[in-house]
Amino acid sequence: MSHAAPYAVLSPDIVLAAVDAAGSWSDGRLLTLNSYENRVFQVGLEDGGFVVAKFYRPGRWSDDAILEEHAFAQELADAEIPMVAPLAFDGRTLLEHAGFRYALYPRRGGRAPSLESTDQLEWLGRLIGRMHGIGSREGFHDRATLDRASMIDTPARAALASPLLPHHLGNAYRDAVTRVDDAVANRFEAVGPVRRIRLHGDCHPGNVLWTDDGPHFVDLDDARMGPAVQDLWMLAADDAMFDALLEGYGQFRDFDPSELALVPALRAMRQVHYAGWIAERWNDPAFPAAFPFAAEPRWWEQHIADLHEAVDAL
Repeated sequence: MSHAAPYAVLSPDIVLAAVDAAGSWSDGRLLTLNSYENRVFQVGLEDGGFVVAKFYRPGRWSDDAILEEHAFAQELADAEIPMVAPLAFDGRTLLEHAGFRYALYPRRGGRAPSLESTDQLEWLGRLIGRMHGIGSREGFHDRATLDRASMIDTPARAALASPLLPHHLGNAYRDAVTRVDDAVANRFEAVGPVRRIRLHGDCHPGNVLWTDDGPHFVDLDDARMGPAVQDLWMLAADDAMFDALLEGYGQFRDFDPSELALVPALRAMRQVHYAGWIAERWNDPAFPAAFPFAAEPRWWEQHIADLHEAVDAL
């Protein structure tokens, strides 16, 4: 199996056979869901229900790291926090078929949250506060930490090694990333020691689904250790929205207000990581189709300008 195009042989027949191998008998209905890092499918079952099958990208996480993700999801679900956890088969949540590691999840539908609603933001804040209460009980041992190495250095190396980055922009990109790295380091040093807890890690609106009964969270694929504010800032476009989130959060867990100063640094780190992630995955056919703009020099010119703007904001 090629890590450059790791899903080339993941056919519909293999997906359906993997579901059958777990003991959940498929009826042939198959819908590809929106996911680039992994491959995710909704599969119909003979009993009329559905499961969601997630096939993990080879080489990204170790088995132990994936099992930590699963255990955290189950720990949250056991605490009645609405997190979709993987199904267990004979006590196993991480399965393997035809060389692919995968997990099956119950299907949980929903719509995007209305982040203009103060009530919904406070509700999300309460749930994230509870999630962080659980997340602070112990640490991850096999998963990543949100830091400059993983969010700046590694993705920047991928971008610099990629043919996507025009040769004539190489030095300009390198200078911009160096400025970001220095500014982020200075901001974290200025804020001082910050407690790192187990996080959702990628808590943006697309990973929150709302139903008539309220919200639930999906996709702990980026769960890692980091500051609590990481799971809040992507849900808040302005100070009023942040205030609403923190109003709910504070009902279940104290929030360290010094972490608010980290938000511009976390935003800049995510910008660097995004470009490097696309560059690193470009040989996966799904990426050129989904992110064609990354092949355009003008996008890299704008990315470099955005990085300098992020540094100025810091």
